[in-house]
Amino acid sequence: MSEQLYRAYVESLQREFPGLRVISKRGHTMSIVIDRLLKIVTLGGQSAYLTRYTTVLGRTIYTPTEWEQRDPRERYVTMRHEAVHLRQSRRYGMLLMSVLYALPFFPLGLAYGRARIEWEAYAETFRAVAEVWGPARARSPEMRAHVLKQFTSPAYGWMWPFPKQVNRWIDEVLATLPEA
Repeated sequence: MSEQLYRAYVESLQREFPGLRVISKRGHTMSIVIDRLLKIVTLGGQSAYLTRYTTVLGRTIYTPTEWEQRDPRERYVTMRHEAVHLRQSRRYGMLLMSVLYALPFFPLGLAYGRARIEWEAYAETFRAVAEVWGPARARSPEMRAHVLKQFTSPAYGWMWPFPKQVNRWIDEVLATLPEA
């Protein structure tokens, strides 16, 4: 059933975004270049771009190298997150989305545009986790710690290294989830 849920969701995204492609980062030249650049600018802190992170550029979703080995429920949750980025890209346009997301890389740690773009997507991640595994998992300390780390570590270039504010954002989303 979970594989069907994942596949049905990807098909719905392909209807919503005609021409949408889902491509592996494995052997993809641009992804390899981005991986090397991220390793340089984060002083090696972001070393999992190719293997752990899914990326949206335009109407293409680039999946990590071990994507097919992931639980289909995890892939579904990730696609829900990436769908937010597709909608943001449609809303803002590629140029503004790129400026908001990529250009404010320096100074590291003060990329508010990237943080807000990612926050919108991580809010959807919490909702999707609650749908698939239940609200308790979305509220788990492990889930909170994972999302907090994405914002405050080299994962996204220390995009918003203010854990109290990120925790407030998390609390706001968790308050909207059903109790059980």
